[in-house]
Amino acid sequence: MATSTGLCYLCLLVIANWGSLNGSSYTRPLEATKDGDIIIGGIFPVHESVDFEDNYDGRPSSRNCTRYSVARLLQALMLVEAVGAVNRSPLLGNLTLGYHIVDSCSDVTTAVAVMQRFLDACNNSRPGWSNSIPGWNNNRPGWSNNRPGWNNSTPGWSNNRPGWNNSRPGWNNSIPGWNNSTPGWNNSRPARPPGLVSVVVGAYHSEISIAVARQLSIKQIPQISYGSTTGILSDKSRFPAFMRTVPEDNYQAQAIVDILAHHNWTWVGVVTTDGDYGRYAAQRFQEHARVKGICVAFCEVLSDILDDRNLAQVINSIVQDIEKDPRIGVIVSFAKPDHMKYLMSMLTPNATGRVWIASDNWATSARVLEDRKLSDIGTVIGVTLKSSNMSHFERYLEHLDPDLDAQNNTILRQYLWTMGKGLTQPELGAALKRKIYPYAVFSVGLAVRAIANALANLCANRDCRGGNNFKSWELKSALRRSNFTLGPDDTHQYKFDKHGDLNTGYDVILWEQDGENVDMTKVVAKYDISSRDLSFVNEAKISNLVGNVTSRCSADCQPGYRKVSQDEGPVCCFKCTKCSKNTYNNGTDAEDCMKCEDGQWSEEGSTRCLDKTIVFFGWKENFAIVLLSFAALGVLLTLVVLVLFLARWTTPVVKSSVGPICLLLLFSLLGTFVSAVLFVGKPNDAQCQARQVLFGLSFTVCVSCILVKSLKILLAFQIDPSIRLVLDKLFQPYLIIAACVAIQVGICTAWLLIEAPHAERKDLRRDKIVLQCNEGGMLFFGLMLGYIGLLSLIGFVVAFYSRRLPEGYNEAKFITFALVVYFVCWVVFGPVYFHAEVGDFLPAVEMIVILFTAYGILCTLFLPRCYVILFRKERNTKEAFRQNVREYSHRPSLEPPSILLTDDPGSNGQAYHPLQASSSQTSLASLVPREEMPDGRVSPESTMSSAHLKPKSPPPPPPPTKTATATTATTTATTENTFLTGDRTTLINKRKKSLVRCATVH
Repeated sequence: MATSTGLCYLCLLVIANWGSLNGSSYTRPLEATKDGDIIIGGIFPVHESVDFEDNYDGRPSSRNCTRYSVARLLQALMLVEAVGAVNRSPLLGNLTLGYHIVDSCSDVTTAVAVMQRFLDACNNSRPGWSNSIPGWNNNRPGWSNNRPGWNNSTPGWSNNRPGWNNSRPGWNNSIPGWNNSTPGWNNSRPARPPGLVSVVVGAYHSEISIAVARQLSIKQIPQISYGSTTGILSDKSRFPAFMRTVPEDNYQAQAIVDILAHHNWTWVGVVTTDGDYGRYAAQRFQEHARVKGICVAFCEVLSDILDDRNLAQVINSIVQDIEKDPRIGVIVSFAKPDHMKYLMSMLTPNATGRVWIASDNWATSARVLEDRKLSDIGTVIGVTLKSSNMSHFERYLEHLDPDLDAQNNTILRQYLWTMGKGLTQPELGAALKRKIYPYAVFSVGLAVRAIANALANLCANRDCRGGNNFKSWELKSALRRSNFTLGPDDTHQYKFDKHGDLNTGYDVILWEQDGENVDMTKVVAKYDISSRDLSFVNEAKISNLVGNVTSRCSADCQPGYRKVSQDEGPVCCFKCTKCSKNTYNNGTDAEDCMKCEDGQWSEEGSTRCLDKTIVFFGWKENFAIVLLSFAALGVLLTLVVLVLFLARWTTPVVKSSVGPICLLLLFSLLGTFVSAVLFVGKPNDAQCQARQVLFGLSFTVCVSCILVKSLKILLAFQIDPSIRLVLDKLFQPYLIIAACVAIQVGICTAWLLIEAPHAERKDLRRDKIVLQCNEGGMLFFGLMLGYIGLLSLIGFVVAFYSRRLPEGYNEAKFITFALVVYFVCWVVFGPVYFHAEVGDFLPAVEMIVILFTAYGILCTLFLPRCYVILFRKERNTKEAFRQNVREYSHRPSLEPPSILLTDDPGSNGQAYHPLQASSSQTSLASLVPREEMPDGRVSPESTMSSAHLKPKSPPPPPPPTKTATATTATTTATTENTFLTGDRTTLINKRKKSLVRCATVH
């Protein structure tokens, strides 16, 4: 029995041998066929490798397909099932689909040879299908009746073999193609080619699809791959007829990067195979990883040839890289399954326990573990092509009939004779269902559904039976325009884009050990290429396995820190530095700290910002209360002085202060004290403008009045008589004050119009914001203060020049002192104000200077006179003032007087009595208050000493009559009202005919 079985299997291998093509010897590929109006070609890698033997003596080399894959068998059966489902549906009407599926043996050269047969069939010459083709004629050993094992006498092939005789349905001599009378299998068989291939489904591997696509593009035969993902195939200039139902590798690289970023794995290794798929996928992965801040610790490229001498050396290098760097916790692999099996077998204990991210190249290939358990390797997360409901295919496998379904399907027949030998339903269906790749069911089904939908649209108005009423490019165009669904279970609209790619996605699976087997069906996440979104459907399961895995070059930077990359190192290797002041970071691994918003602050290494306190020189500040108290006291004192002066308006002390100008001066001091109050409180634009303008104008009035008073004294005592009369005419006090103030008004107006002061918020310190007044144009601010300083300087010079006066008139000394106080205060104010640190107490600096200046003027000019008015009343008499004049006139430095002391002339028109006197005495005489007797005469005490007077002609007048006495009294009263008004012109120039009163000489 064993001998018969062995001979039978040997015969099958002999049957598989086809012959040679282009100087090479190939095994006859396994195939599956079905007739129909439209034939779909299929290229599936049923065998996963080829044994290649090169004959150096020039004989044809041989290629034998090895390593039969049940999973790839199922992919071929998926096409068979999908075609049957379309034929059973009303989609194509009376059209039927057929197929011609061949095995590519996962080899480019074999696939090209098979595809050439499809193209030859399209050319109608059909070489390779007639008896004249080498390997297909009767002379080929193994194809004649003389070959042992092909006649009825061979054991196991006779009718007497149980299960192989005529009693088994589908396996007796009556089945076409299996007995000696069947055409094509004996010498009498004519060459009958199958139907023309209109479209090709496949291949799976990108390298094979690239080669086949170049062939099919010559005839514009459309090709739909269910597994080739390399990006180069999207180039329609090189592959115009290529389409696919899977996304290109660029999307897969993006999905893998999103998985790494989700788990914060930023220091990874990369392994790939040297080929179009491997290099492209690795390149795209590194580009996407760079964008997400993920670094590649190493990238190793494995030779595509397994027996390459350098392969073992490269794999050893990979293992050493993993061992020596424990920070590498994740390795991304785009390698082929055979390479991964080799790598896994060489992992040392120090290199295990890692997380392996598997591309779709080996994500569902359990053989990479070989004899090792999953726990010995680590955790495998696979990125596979999108899958869907596959219950329809499972039902197909459950009802698979080995006798009927294997008639024209040598792919299935080989499985039934080897690995599936002796299996019947339901064991056969159960065994096959364990090897299903869910994504393949979906992708192959999409390809067949797209073809059927395109044919339905293309053949809606034409008869396509026989497949000869349309051209290949028309079917390709119809495929590009097709928009279809998979049926009631999947209503998503699928269509090809301009690159021939279908809008699908990926499934992320997690390998789990299930006894001796590995379960690769657990989907934990999905990736949609349309939205570029990675969504986890079972995150808890994956977190339990990889939640504690770290793969980072540097430890996480905690909140409050930021990453600082090392010089000439990868960005993933960094050190953590505290966030600077006024910045924060509340996340991990931040590259930059975020700035606090306006009005907030933070310390170094902060995770959040705090609101700053808004401060200003407010009403509740202790220092502000003190200054406000002084300002209020100044206002009160000014008002008291004002009331006191008004109450004593007719007294000599008040009149000697030049009364009306003195009142104007007091009102200006009130404005100065009030302006100081405006420096306290929450600033606003109106307040900032009012306080400077009010101070500037009020203090300008104040200084102008002081200047006028100084000029008045100078004119009265110090100016040469020859020019005094001219200056007296020019000296107009109120016009001078108005002119001085007008200039300041112009400066302030220009200030307000061009760069007005305004309120602003300014950072003071780390936790405070100062609300203060910005003076706007500092030029105008300086002009305002400088102009006041100029007026003060002029007044100071004039007052200092007039400082030696009689005691009762000696305001020059007080003015000089007041202005000295002003200069000291404002000279100190300049450097302090402009160099002081910004703060809520900065307004107090100017406020203090204003108060000092105002108090200086108030105290030096008015308080001494108030003291005389209130406490030294004996000095507030006209006699006291005359006595001061007499004492001043007796000074040796003074010249003898030649003064014309005038009294009001009587109505009788008596003549003047002139006396010569010095100029100073003349001025003094005009300012001396006069006292009158009840009879209208001037008292003797009010006359000046005769020692300094020399009478001139005419002689003394006779005693006045009663009428003259009355007239003199009236004139004296009038003179009393004009006393000391500050206008000497009234007394001397305007009243030219006044009477001369000579002092009585005792």
